[in-house]
Amino acid sequence: MNSENPVHYSSSHSIATLTMHNAPVNALSKPVRLGLVEGVSRALADDDVNAIVITSNIGFFSGGADISEFAGGDMDPMLPEVLDVIEQSTKPVVAVLPGPAFGGGLELALACHYRITHVGNKVGLPEVNLGILPGAGGTQRLPRLVPVPQALEMIVSGKPQKAGSLPTVFDVLVDAPEALEAATLKFINELSASKPLPRTCDLSVDTSAFSDDIFEQFAKSIAKPARGFFAPYKCIEAVKASTQLSFSDGLQKEAELFMECMNTPQARAQQHFFFAERAAGRVKDFDKQTPTREIKQVAVIGAGTMGGGIAMNFANAGIPVVMLELKQEALDKGLALIRKNYEQSAKKGKLSADDVETRMALLTGTTSYKDLSSADLVIEAVFEKMEVKQTVFKALDEVCKPGAILATNTSTLDVNEIAQATTRPEDVIGLHFFSPANVMKLLEVVKADKTSPDVIKTCMQMAKTIRKVAVLVGVCFGFVGNRMIEAYGREANRLMLEGAKPEQIDKVIYDFGLPMGPFTMADMAGLDIGYFVRQSRQEHIEHDPSYCVVADKLVEDGRVGLKAGKGIYLYDAGSRTPVPDPDVVALAQQEAERLGIQQRDISDEEIVERCIYPLINEGALILEEGIAAKASDIDVIYVYGYGFPVYRGGPMKYADEIGLDTVLKAMQKYHDTLGDYGKAWFKPAPLLKSLAERGKTFND
Repeated sequence: MNSENPVHYSSSHSIATLTMHNAPVNALSKPVRLGLVEGVSRALADDDVNAIVITSNIGFFSGGADISEFAGGDMDPMLPEVLDVIEQSTKPVVAVLPGPAFGGGLELALACHYRITHVGNKVGLPEVNLGILPGAGGTQRLPRLVPVPQALEMIVSGKPQKAGSLPTVFDVLVDAPEALEAATLKFINELSASKPLPRTCDLSVDTSAFSDDIFEQFAKSIAKPARGFFAPYKCIEAVKASTQLSFSDGLQKEAELFMECMNTPQARAQQHFFFAERAAGRVKDFDKQTPTREIKQVAVIGAGTMGGGIAMNFANAGIPVVMLELKQEALDKGLALIRKNYEQSAKKGKLSADDVETRMALLTGTTSYKDLSSADLVIEAVFEKMEVKQTVFKALDEVCKPGAILATNTSTLDVNEIAQATTRPEDVIGLHFFSPANVMKLLEVVKADKTSPDVIKTCMQMAKTIRKVAVLVGVCFGFVGNRMIEAYGREANRLMLEGAKPEQIDKVIYDFGLPMGPFTMADMAGLDIGYFVRQSRQEHIEHDPSYCVVADKLVEDGRVGLKAGKGIYLYDAGSRTPVPDPDVVALAQQEAERLGIQQRDISDEEIVERCIYPLINEGALILEEGIAAKASDIDVIYVYGYGFPVYRGGPMKYADEIGLDTVLKAMQKYHDTLGDYGKAWFKPAPLLKSLAERGKTFND
């Protein structure tokens, strides 16, 4: 097999086989596209060849376009041209899919005359996740092969489907990949030479099976999940075109809509994030030669909401977990809550009753540290106080076997200080799960000064096992995520003192794209959490008497948020809907008066600038200090950990998009106009200043 040509040509039994082998996912790069065109041309010129098979010898049929070419690569021949060559072949072309086909990979299969795969194989058109639409005929060919509502759902959601649910797309569906070769040979031998080739482009779209307003109704139905995105609506337009235009005109319309999508900030952001997520796993703290430690058994200290959620991740991955609580009652309560969570998933059809029992069987409880002696990894999820954490780590140091990884789930505390409670600081690491831990994808892996490279590598790999996206960060207050959110929360609270109402601030931030505003989020999490953090950091904030003063007073009055039925907002019994409270506005006015803060009308634009730009500025300081290795790591943390809109790419990408000079000018403006407060909190980070002055971006 010629290793330089990623499409291998072979022929036997009058069949020419074009085998793609462009690891890892058969991306349809220029050499693959050229190889397919050359292979089809060669087969057509060979009188001994009666049929052409396009297949793959790696795990994927094809993961689609090589999106690194989007940034100005040589795109000739374009994929639509390649697919036209295949579709117009005068000899039958059969796509044989041994593994998944996504995006351009599925579009390639749809352009073939016949398609063969196994029932459990997954296929899909996920381009919408990159801020674009299928641009090689997917929006025109799929509605010719499946009902229009199904095509709409697949293209607009981008979700993969099992091949078995697409019987009109595949001519042969076998039970297992091993049966593909024999089934293909049999199918080709039975093809009639006199029968015209079934070209997808020649089929008409069945418009009889849906109502005239299907596209308008579909657009309305996606309003909430598609909020802020551009591509989903263009996908709908493209599918609509397939029902109204000829195939060639439909392709032209698809190409126009594709380019419309490509030229948007949303597409740039979503493609940035695609690469950022993959880059997060590439770190300089270990290499291929670094060994890893085996994780066959895990222990979790604390069976509360966080500990239980952490334990579920491992049980879901088939790894046994011992959970420790010092009181039997707390342990029983924790295990009962986990069972309840699993049973709720079973009710929704996400798990079978057997799955629930299998997972529960992997979870055992204990009230004695001695039962943790065989654990390979221990994760502490106890109260967020240094003395409590250190007591736990002293106990672990005594009972855990040599080589066990000792991890803390702290969200703000100094991991180096925690490690000092042991005689083995090289085995100590931070594993900061986000709540709810069994749902949230992000895992901040916090390396302390003495954490050994093999511990870091083991934890980064372990994250994949439990289906988390791991980002490696350094030690400082709050690491990356919580250190940055502190600036955001501080400004929201200050804006309330200056005259903005909580509901105005929350609406502006929601409209910016976050799932909820800062005050709704604080009420949901519990205002007491922030209060305890502030109490432990008095020396850092005592210069500012206005710092979160309203929130502090609410906590001291027992108003800790949703769980108490009142916080910043009021909540009706059993409801999670926040109701504005005039008493909180009055309290803010009273405190502003006491502190000599003049209240005024505050614009929506100022709210965005004052909440989001200090967050970005803090990110710049974090990069300067080396707490995060790259700006894109911060973006991954913010999208997966805090709901920052992916269509903005994360805070650092958003700053790049609007221009670092824009952020710098606003920081300088507030530094100069907000008196002592501005001078204390709006000093531009040196990195932000130097990049902005040189016309550079964080991504540079």
